[in-house]
Amino acid sequence: MPNSIKHLTLIAIMMISSISFSQAAEKVEKPEVLARHVILIGSDGMGAYAFEKAKVPHLRKMMKEGAYSLKARSVLPSSSAVNWASMLMGSDPVLHGYTEWGSETPEIPSRVVGETGIFPTIFSLLEKQRPDAKKGVSYTWEGIGYLFEKPWVDLDYNGYSEESTLENALEFIVDEKPALTFIHFNEPDSIGHEIGHDTPEYFEKVEMIDGLVGKLLDALKESKMMQDTVIIFTADHGGIGKGHGGQTLTEMEIPWIIYGKNVPARGKLEFPIITYDTGATIAYILGLETPDVWRGKPVTEAFEKDEN
Repeated sequence: MPNSIKHLTLIAIMMISSISFSQAAEKVEKPEVLARHVILIGSDGMGAYAFEKAKVPHLRKMMKEGAYSLKARSVLPSSSAVNWASMLMGSDPVLHGYTEWGSETPEIPSRVVGETGIFPTIFSLLEKQRPDAKKGVSYTWEGIGYLFEKPWVDLDYNGYSEESTLENALEFIVDEKPALTFIHFNEPDSIGHEIGHDTPEYFEKVEMIDGLVGKLLDALKESKMMQDTVIIFTADHGGIGKGHGGQTLTEMEIPWIIYGKNVPARGKLEFPIITYDTGATIAYILGLETPDVWRGKPVTEAFEKDEN
């Protein structure tokens, strides 16, 4: 083949490759940001069964005007630290390594660790991809403090009561306008261990948590933040008698409620939600890419608009 023809052929191949690459590049789109603010509310020990007996008007408002599942499940064991870790770390205990109710460090070596020495959480994703974004954690149970990257949050508050936990979270949210805030309440788990689950005292604490959710909704409305906020309400596990950790649905089934911007009033969700899907859903809302080591899937059904 003459050199001139070879030269023209090479140019043609380069042009075709360039076009193909350009088309491929156009298909790789940056994830869409669905809301500027995400607030994750976790109520320790609130089993899905609580909704059968407790009066929870604010949570039911979120369920009616947003989307929900009362069939979401914890990982096993159905205990605290292992499930809060799974929620924030977007994966299961086989990979993140936290396996007990009170895990402070992994019992199994984490498959990967980040710069702060722990398995990557939703907070590290936000730090790496949007370093200017504010983020915070306000929690009543001190065990939460071992499950996120403390150097990378702007609020790290361990409250002495549910009310103080909420007050500090609200001050941070209204003043700083953070991209992500995690609020952890220790009830009704505390009363469940002291007196028992599925008792009048237990449901009183459930209703108290609902009242705190109402205060949060009022504060967001007053500060005009609700129009650009998504709230996810969930729990780590349920309970039987004065304990939990077993393999019954009473211990494993948890509420999962999502409400706010870009969440239509879909009501009951059919997507099979596992607690580690929560982290993936938060990443989806904030337009973050998730690492390969995460196993959670975003609950995209919650954002689908009914075309009928």
